Amino acid sequence: MDTMTIIMLVLIGLILIAYPIMMMRKNKKDKQNFQEMANSIKRGDKVTTYSGVYGTVTDIHQEGDRKIVTIETGMGKSKGYIGVVVEAIYSIDNQEIPAEPKVEETKQPAEVENKEENIESIEETLGQEENPKKKKK
Repeated sequence: MDTMTIIMLVLIGLILIAYPIMMMRKNKKDKQNFQEMANSIKRGDKVTTYSGVYGTVTDIHQEGDRKIVTIETGMGKSKGYIGVVVEAIYSIDNQEIPAEPKVEETKQPAEVENKEENIESIEETLGQEENPKKKKK
Protein backbone atom coordinates (compact mmCIF):
# COMPACT_ATOMS: atom_id res chain seq x y z
CA MET A 1 0.00 0.00 0.00
CA ASP A 2 1.21 3.44 -0.80
CA THR A 3 0.94 6.41 1.56
CA MET A 4 -2.05 7.97 -0.23
CA THR A 5 -4.12 4.83 0.29
CA ILE A 6 -3.24 4.73 4.00
CA ILE A 7 -4.09 8.42 4.44
CA MET A 8 -7.39 7.89 2.62
CA LEU A 9 -8.32 4.91 4.84
CA VAL A 10 -7.46 6.86 8.01
CA LEU A 11 -9.61 9.80 6.90
CA ILE A 12 -12.55 7.54 6.07
CA GLY A 13 -12.17 5.84 9.46
CA LEU A 14 -12.15 9.22 11.25
CA ILE A 15 -15.28 10.30 9.40
CA LEU A 16 -17.06 7.04 10.25
CA ILE A 17 -16.22 7.53 13.93
CA ALA A 18 -16.77 11.31 14.17
CA TYR A 19 -20.12 11.49 12.34
CA PRO A 20 -22.16 9.38 14.80
CA ILE A 21 -20.61 11.20 17.76
CA MET A 22 -21.52 14.58 16.29
CA MET A 23 -25.06 13.40 15.54
CA MET A 24 -25.53 12.16 19.11
CA ARG A 25 -24.45 15.56 20.46
CA LYS A 26 -26.84 17.37 18.10
CA ASN A 27 -29.74 15.08 19.04
CA LYS A 28 -29.02 15.57 22.73
CA LYS A 29 -29.05 19.37 22.33
CA ASP A 30 -32.27 19.25 20.28
CA LYS A 31 -33.96 17.06 22.87
CA GLN A 32 -32.86 19.39 25.68
CA ASN A 33 -34.14 22.47 23.78
CA PHE A 34 -37.47 20.76 23.13
CA GLN A 35 -37.80 19.76 26.78
CA GLU A 36 -37.18 23.37 27.85
CA MET A 37 -39.81 24.58 25.38
CA ALA A 38 -42.34 21.96 26.50
CA ASN A 39 -41.84 22.90 30.14
CA SER A 40 -42.22 26.63 29.42
CA ILE A 41 -45.63 26.38 27.70
CA LYS A 42 -48.32 28.23 29.61
CA ARG A 43 -51.88 29.48 29.07
CA GLY A 44 -52.08 32.38 26.65
CA ASP A 45 -49.04 31.34 24.59
CA LYS A 46 -49.48 31.40 20.84
CA VAL A 47 -48.21 28.12 19.40
CA THR A 48 -47.81 26.39 16.08
CA THR A 49 -48.02 22.61 15.75
CA TYR A 50 -46.04 20.43 13.35
CA SER A 51 -49.23 19.96 11.31
CA GLY A 52 -49.60 23.73 10.87
CA VAL A 53 -52.35 24.45 13.39
CA TYR A 54 -51.90 27.93 14.86
CA GLY A 55 -53.67 29.03 17.99
CA THR A 56 -53.61 30.06 21.64
CA VAL A 57 -53.07 27.67 24.54
CA THR A 58 -56.18 27.60 26.74
CA ASP A 59 -55.54 24.56 28.95
CA ILE A 60 -52.71 22.25 29.94
CA HIS A 61 -53.27 18.98 31.80
CA GLN A 62 -51.69 15.57 32.39
CA GLU A 63 -53.28 12.35 31.19
CA GLY A 64 -51.18 9.54 32.55
CA ASP A 65 -47.64 10.15 31.39
CA ARG A 66 -48.65 12.56 28.59
CA LYS A 67 -49.00 16.31 28.74
CA ILE A 68 -52.05 17.46 26.76
CA VAL A 69 -52.41 21.04 25.52
CA THR A 70 -55.75 22.48 24.40
CA ILE A 71 -55.38 25.05 21.63
CA GLU A 72 -58.03 27.59 20.62
CA THR A 73 -58.02 28.22 16.89
CA GLY A 74 -60.01 30.59 14.71
CA MET A 75 -61.65 33.93 15.50
CA GLY A 76 -65.14 35.19 16.30
CA LYS A 77 -67.90 32.65 15.71
CA SER A 78 -65.57 30.19 14.01
CA LYS A 79 -63.51 29.43 17.13
CA GLY A 80 -62.53 25.84 17.63
CA TYR A 81 -60.61 23.87 20.20
CA ILE A 82 -58.15 21.07 19.60
CA GLY A 83 -56.23 18.96 22.05
CA VAL A 84 -52.70 17.85 21.17
CA VAL A 85 -49.84 16.24 23.01
CA VAL A 86 -47.06 18.64 23.86
CA GLU A 87 -44.73 16.78 21.48
CA ALA A 88 -46.88 18.00 18.54
CA ILE A 89 -46.03 21.64 19.25
CA TYR A 90 -43.42 23.01 16.89
CA SER A 91 -42.88 26.48 18.29
CA ILE A 92 -44.05 29.03 20.80
CA ASP A 93 -44.52 32.28 18.91
CA ASN A 94 -44.77 34.83 21.69
CA GLN A 95 -41.74 34.07 23.81
CA GLU A 96 -40.59 37.13 25.70
CA ILE A 97 -37.99 39.05 23.78
CA PRO A 98 -35.08 40.01 26.01
CA ALA A 99 -34.83 43.71 26.66
CA GLU A 100 -32.21 45.56 24.68
CA PRO A 101 -29.21 46.54 26.75
CA LYS A 102 -29.26 50.14 27.85
CA VAL A 103 -26.72 52.30 26.11
CA GLU A 104 -25.22 54.92 28.36
CA GLU A 105 -24.79 58.36 26.92
CA THR A 106 -21.20 59.18 26.17
CA LYS A 107 -19.83 62.06 28.12
CA GLN A 108 -18.68 65.00 26.07
CA PRO A 109 -15.18 66.22 26.85
CA ALA A 110 -15.08 69.29 29.03
CA GLU A 111 -14.79 72.49 27.06
CA VAL A 112 -11.46 74.20 27.10
CA GLU A 113 -11.69 77.17 29.45
CA ASN A 114 -9.18 79.47 27.89
CA LYS A 115 -9.52 79.02 24.16
CA GLU A 116 -7.56 82.15 23.37
CA GLU A 117 -4.55 80.99 25.41
CA ASN A 118 -4.57 77.65 23.62
CA ILE A 119 -4.76 79.30 20.22
CA GLU A 120 -1.82 81.56 21.12
CA SER A 121 0.26 78.59 22.32
CA ILE A 122 -0.49 76.72 19.09
CA GLU A 123 0.51 79.77 17.04
CA GLU A 124 3.75 80.06 19.04
CA THR A 125 4.51 76.39 18.43
CA LEU A 126 3.86 76.75 14.72
CA GLY A 127 5.93 79.92 14.68
CA GLN A 128 8.86 78.12 16.32
CA GLU A 129 8.71 75.36 13.72
CA GLU A 130 8.62 77.84 10.85
CA ASN A 131 11.48 80.02 12.17
CA PRO A 132 14.23 77.37 11.87
CA LYS A 133 13.20 76.80 8.27
CA LYS A 134 13.46 80.50 7.54
CA LYS A 135 16.91 80.70 9.14
CA LYS A 136 18.20 77.84 6.96
CA LYS A 137 17.26 79.69 3.79
